[in-house]
Order: sequence, then structure tokens, then C-alpha cells
Amino acid sequence: MGHYHDVSRELSAAGRELRSRIPEVYATYAESSKAAMTGDGELDAVTKELLAMVIGVASHCDGCYISHARKLARLGASEQQVAEALGVAIFMMGGPGTVYGARAFEAFREFRPAQEQQVQ
Repeated sequence: MGHYHDVSRELSAAGRELRSRIPEVYATYAESSKAAMTGDGELDAVTKELLAMVIGVASHCDGCYISHARKLARLGASEQQVAEALGVAIFMMGGPGTVYGARAFEAFREFRPAQEQQVQ
């Protein structure tokens, strides 16, 4: 396991505590997430996750880009797909995009080997 696995576990623990105090808010958020991200419509699941990861990068949200990097790894996105999406973030954000984009790419690469091992 690596750094992004650790950050994800840390954020999950903190989120569980807050969720226990405001379950209705979290339930509504989960419904919205499901509606936006589930299934293929005109946009396939990888494209939706790429968008979400880039928005997480633009928002400087570690938990967001880590979560979507993990999902992209599970969906079998390629490193090039992730890199090109992050290139758009860098273009739109400038310098901060180079920092958070690199972090997101590193997170994706960390989760990808774990996923490939599960498939075999």
C-alpha cells in the first residue's frame, strides 16, 4: 500500500464520523452521485470519472481526485487517458494544475497495480 491508500483510509474514517451525525445529507449526496455517475449514457463511465477527477484537481480536493483515480483504475482507464485529462486541467489552471495534476496521476498509478493484481 502507498501514500494515497493511506490518505483515502484517513479521509474515510473522518467521513464516517461526520456521516453518522448527518446521515440525510450523505444519503442525498449518494443519490446525486449515483444519478450523475452510474451507467453509460452519451458519456461512458471512464469519461465521467475523468471529468470528476479533473474537477477534483481543480478544486484542490485530495479526497476527490484520489477517489476518482481509484475508480478510473478499476474501470481500466489507461495512463494516457488520465494524463491527457490532466493536461486539460493544467491548461485551465496553470501552475496549481501541475501540482495537483501530478498528485492525481501518482494516485492513479498507485491504485492501478493493485487493481491489475485483483484481476489476475
